[in-house]
Amino acid sequence: MNIALHVQGLRKTYSNGVEALKGASFDVAEGDFFALLGPNGAGKSTLIAVITSLVRKTSGQVKVFGHDIDQDFSAAKACVGVVPQEFNFNLFETSEQILFNQAGYYGIPRHVAQPRIEHYLKRLSLWEKRKSPPIALSGGMKRRLLIARALIHEPRLLILDEPTAGVDIEIRRHLWDFLTELNETGVTIILTTHYLEEAEHLCRHIAIIDEGGIIEHTQMATLLEQLDRERLILYLTQPLLNGAPQVPGYTFWQQNLTTLEVEVPKEQGVTHLIVELNRLGIEVTSLRNKTNRLEELFLQLTQSN
Repeated sequence: MNIALHVQGLRKTYSNGVEALKGASFDVAEGDFFALLGPNGAGKSTLIAVITSLVRKTSGQVKVFGHDIDQDFSAAKACVGVVPQEFNFNLFETSEQILFNQAGYYGIPRHVAQPRIEHYLKRLSLWEKRKSPPIALSGGMKRRLLIARALIHEPRLLILDEPTAGVDIEIRRHLWDFLTELNETGVTIILTTHYLEEAEHLCRHIAIIDEGGIIEHTQMATLLEQLDRERLILYLTQPLLNGAPQVPGYTFWQQNLTTLEVEVPKEQGVTHLIVELNRLGIEVTSLRNKTNRLEELFLQLTQSN
């Protein structure tokens, strides 16, 4: 297995004495879609800042595709594209000029940059806004411009810090599709997000950071298996006039005549539930999760840490 990002024993203590990172260690495999999650103040921003050389580490080691950020800074930096959480554009340049300038920063000639700029602006539905400055763009458009800028030098590792913050559902789903396709071309992606549904949908592996240390590092599917129960909302074909049903092993709450909430233990499962309800003459037309499974588990892990 080739390693895209190697973080070992990473520590960062700021001049005011705050210890933001306390020996964080994890690896991200090449080609992975990796979630880095944690509550506010857990150390995510500092970790990303160290990886991208915006903050100097106190101790530890960071390698990007084998390039040590201390010993081979230029090669490591060339491998990484970063989409920051905050907008940091020059407000007086057009979207197109911002991308040309970013290409120039990496030494990409104009004749090479031009088709790349056209490709990414079209793919991210920004081509019609190429002559517009950021101040004239919506929040969702600015987010997409940040992604285009991060990709202009075609990095092997893309780090996304809250890439869909403040965008509507349609744009979020569009970005999910784009990032999935990008990952399928071989680009390794690290995602930080507070939309835990996003991490569950996109990512194959996950690390959870809390109080400056990694408290969980595993496959997404393995982590989700730790949940021993989930809440479901059931939508019924016919009104339920006699109150919530009684089915051994399950707990029900009736929300209205045609909607039930149920707590389902993992060992019981949904199939058995539907069979038992049908036996009682209750037909379920559809169902959904009440709460995101990853969000529930995330709270369990960070609150017990």
